[in-house]
Order: sequence, then structure tokens, then C-alpha cells
Amino acid sequence: MINFIKINNDSDIQKLAVLANQIWHEAFSGILTVEQINYMLEKFQSFEALKNVIEKKGYEYFFICDGDEIVGYTGLQETGGKLFLSKLYISKQSRGKKIASRTFDFIEEFAEKRNLKSIWLTVNRNNTHAIEVYKAEGFEIVREQKTDIGNGFVMDDFVFDKNL
Repeated sequence: MINFIKINNDSDIQKLAVLANQIWHEAFSGILTVEQINYMLEKFQSFEALKNVIEKKGYEYFFICDGDEIVGYTGLQETGGKLFLSKLYISKQSRGKKIASRTFDFIEEFAEKRNLKSIWLTVNRNNTHAIEVYKAEGFEIVREQKTDIGNGFVMDDFVFDKNL
């Protein structure tokens, strides 16, 4: 049984930061350098960074659980009448079990309850597996963007959108 637990305290945020560190190294190995992965984790997925976006920028994070086991997480932000799917990561050993499909159902229900008209996200242009998953879920590429994130690193992404 797949369920979603809202992250709403410091202990959960700390667990999330540890989980992100594990999953990002699995997900981005071969796509980004270890240096860029570590930099991005510190900048975007450290305890301090997560606490800041949850408390000050309206992000909502959820653990994705398979029974009692935390197998991933998702991060969402309502912005401009749309839902920004900031993060969706599932641990390597839990992939291929339809957990992502159930998570997309959860995200769409989340957006519909708030009367949001679409969901958008960014994906690294070299993350071919994620690109295939998002396309299979009905997302379409609407543009490309490059974002300087500092320290000599750039995020080179596709921006996807899905109308609800």
C-alpha cells in the first residue's frame, strides 16, 4: 500500500535531507559530477535549505511510503495558479513497482483539490529515464532553460507542463 506522509517537523526534515542525499547520488550518477551533486544537495536539499523553503516559500514535502517503509519523496509548491512539482524521487530498489504512477495520482489529486489548472516541473536534459516517465504520464516539454546555480555549475533542463 502506497501512502504519503506530510513532512512537517524538524525530525522529518532531517530524515528527508538524509534520504535526498542517498537518492540523489543514485539518480544523478553518470548525469552530473559528484561535485555538482554534492553542491546541489547542500544548496537545495540540506536540512537548512529544506526548512527554509517549507517555512518561507510555501513548499510542501511528502514522504512516499510503501507500507511502513519510506521509499522516496515529493516536493510541491503552489505558484501562479499552477502546481510546481519541485521534486519526485524514488529509491533505486523501489523503482519499477508502479510507485511513481501512484505518486502522480496523488499529485494530480493534490492539484485538483486546490483548483489548479496544470502541473509543471523541470528535468535535467540528460536524465532520459525521468524524461520518458514524465512523457508517459502526459507531461509535454514546453521549453528549455539553463540556470546558473553558482560555483561554476549550471542546471540544463527541460521544462514540462501537464494541463489538468
